[in-house]
Amino acid sequence: MAEAHQAVAFQFTITREGIDLQLSHEALRQVYLSGLRSWKKRVVRLKNNVITGVYPASPSSWLFVVIAILATMYTRSDPSMGLIAKIQEHLPASDSLSVQCQTVVSAVLFSTLLWLSLIFTMKLCLKQLLSYHHWMFEQHGNLSNTTKVWVMLVRIFSGRQPQLYSYQGSLPNLPVPTIKDTIKRYLESVRPLMSDSEFKRMTTLAKEFEDSLGSRLQWYLKLKALWASNYVSDWWEEYIYLRGRGPIMVNSNYYGMDFLYVTPTPIQAARAGNTLHAILMYRRKLNKEEIKPSRIPGTFIPLCAAQCERIFNTTRIPGDETDSVVHWQDSEYVAVYHRGRYFRLWLYQAGRMLSPREIEHQIQRILDDPSPPAPGEEKLAALTAGDRIPWAQARKEFFSSGVNKRSLDCIEKAAFFVSLDEEEQGMMGDDPEASLDRYAKSLLHGKCYDRWFDKSFSVVLYKNGKTGLNAEHSWADAPIVSHMWEYVLATDSFRLGYNEEGHCKGDVNPSLPCPQRLTWDISVECQERVRRSLAVACALADDIDFHVFPFRDFGKGNIKKIRMSPDAFIQAALQLAYYRERGIFCLTYEASMTRLFREGRTETVRSCTSESCAFIKALEHGKPADVCRRLFRTASEKHQLLYRLAMTGAGIDRHLFCLYVVSQYLGVESPFLKKVLSEPWRLSTSQTPFQQAELFDFVNHPDFIICGGGFGPVADDGYGVSYAIVGEKLMCFHISSKHSCPQTDSHRFGTQLRKALLDLLQLMSGDQPEESRSEQNHGPKPQSKKEL
Repeated sequence: MAEAHQAVAFQFTITREGIDLQLSHEALRQVYLSGLRSWKKRVVRLKNNVITGVYPASPSSWLFVVIAILATMYTRSDPSMGLIAKIQEHLPASDSLSVQCQTVVSAVLFSTLLWLSLIFTMKLCLKQLLSYHHWMFEQHGNLSNTTKVWVMLVRIFSGRQPQLYSYQGSLPNLPVPTIKDTIKRYLESVRPLMSDSEFKRMTTLAKEFEDSLGSRLQWYLKLKALWASNYVSDWWEEYIYLRGRGPIMVNSNYYGMDFLYVTPTPIQAARAGNTLHAILMYRRKLNKEEIKPSRIPGTFIPLCAAQCERIFNTTRIPGDETDSVVHWQDSEYVAVYHRGRYFRLWLYQAGRMLSPREIEHQIQRILDDPSPPAPGEEKLAALTAGDRIPWAQARKEFFSSGVNKRSLDCIEKAAFFVSLDEEEQGMMGDDPEASLDRYAKSLLHGKCYDRWFDKSFSVVLYKNGKTGLNAEHSWADAPIVSHMWEYVLATDSFRLGYNEEGHCKGDVNPSLPCPQRLTWDISVECQERVRRSLAVACALADDIDFHVFPFRDFGKGNIKKIRMSPDAFIQAALQLAYYRERGIFCLTYEASMTRLFREGRTETVRSCTSESCAFIKALEHGKPADVCRRLFRTASEKHQLLYRLAMTGAGIDRHLFCLYVVSQYLGVESPFLKKVLSEPWRLSTSQTPFQQAELFDFVNHPDFIICGGGFGPVADDGYGVSYAIVGEKLMCFHISSKHSCPQTDSHRFGTQLRKALLDLLQLMSGDQPEESRSEQNHGPKPQSKKEL
């Protein structure tokens, strides 16, 4: 046990001659090295805070300003216009300094103030420049003179070699749209979904809201926008995520998959060794702020990085009314679950990160441990999968003291959670697509008790070497986790690698202390609470219908050839597939980011528009092809406009959501807002962005394709669709729905979606669809069952 191992560092016995003190020099050395690592991290953090604080200038520029001022004074001119003399008069220790020293000190103080003023001015200028978004609405390759000048100024004021958080102080605040504009866009978005009488009633409600209560709520919202960094994000996290009292499993958490066609090693412990080491490498780069700031693809425009701060050492704590997200500064271990037991696995020794081979050795020790789970231990994590109130109450009653509290603290304070599954998953067997469906369900909910759903993310490692992750949603959005996961997969395969036997490279260190088994004292009453939560979670998990498929017929390269946005093309295909299946249109949610602004998260693009509905009706009613093409391009342009408006802070739903929150604080009811927020999203969609193409070599390693990830359905009678555009020739789709709804079927919708994609490309490609398809690269396919 770890306690026994640590106890030998300090031993003493009491004798007649006094206290006989025995110290373990090796243990003290480990303590010293561990403390040294902690202090090094503090120094690095302080250095990064200074560098980020003075950005876009650099700390060395202070010395340049000081030398320039002193050199100017040496020529007997006064660049301060008398301010240096004023400072000299008020120096507190002027009597003990010579006149020359007083002059130098005063000049240095003036130079420092001047330097800080210049930094503040540069930050303010950069903030104003980054508030300009008109460039996004201009035609590609045809920029206005204003935008060209803006580009030049942004490059000048952006400085050089920015770190991860360098732009945080220069990002603009999210603007509050006007009530009039938001209501106008809202009514426009729901027009194709309502009958004339319904739309007339909604227009009346909107007009009444705009003329009366709306202006009052807007005043409070503008006041918050002046005071807070972002007027949406804190309320969004609190009311959309943390105040939800239902299960976060399936309803909130999401997953990410491994490579689609390749498993780098079939050895579970070896894959764990490289994966965990790669995650630690990413965390080290994150702590040192060596990760490059995220930018809008193809541009130099920075995105907010605030969500990166809580990737590691973070957990969600249940509460009676609301949960809370707790983040610790550092953690040197992970919590591991295997066959019903929990372990603490230290990832550092003497301040040194364990090598992949050492982590593999430690994981293998856990896999070989024959000890059975304690009573009630095996399914304990079901508490995190069920309703939140029972979990909060159980946490207070059974985990607030003693051994249970110590073990729970170990899990919650861990860097992240690791689940060693005994199943085999991935694209395999005689029915590879069905195996992908099982793989997705396993990552999303598992057995409902083998993931700690409250942790910021849980890494899942399967018996056949496949991996994946499950992420909690409240602390950050999918692009943050996706960025880390891309780095981990690329580092695992292309940088760390494996030896010929499939083990991690390097030597085994057998002297490492064994992973510590966590102990529990789970009472019969607590076990009953666990059973209840597990029943709720299993009912939810069993109801989920998943369908995952790679679409190889064509990719974004062919969509670009017809001069259309790939995202707009896919959204139109989703609308067409839904219309063909249900015969109606529905309110459609597409997630868009607002990270152009400080602490920005997401906004909704209402991708079901009057233009898209007109196109689909024309296509389905057999209108001429040229008419359909024209309507399709009009719908695509409208979608791109809505997406850009959402990105630049002119969306609809976050503004209306915040107005509703203000109304609840004021204790007033708004029929308009109540109606808006009760509308179901029967088609909830999101694109998983591929952000670091430079890490992957699709030319020499075409099989190393990331499949993206997915999430559960938002509405009980709707679909959740996640899609990843991989390279130029492949798209992956993750479709979820519920078995309990007779009107939805994920596989049926997937079939409709495939057909819709092919039909749209055929429409836009002219009269030679077969020839164009023959030119498609269908993406790399497995050569044998062994590769699957």
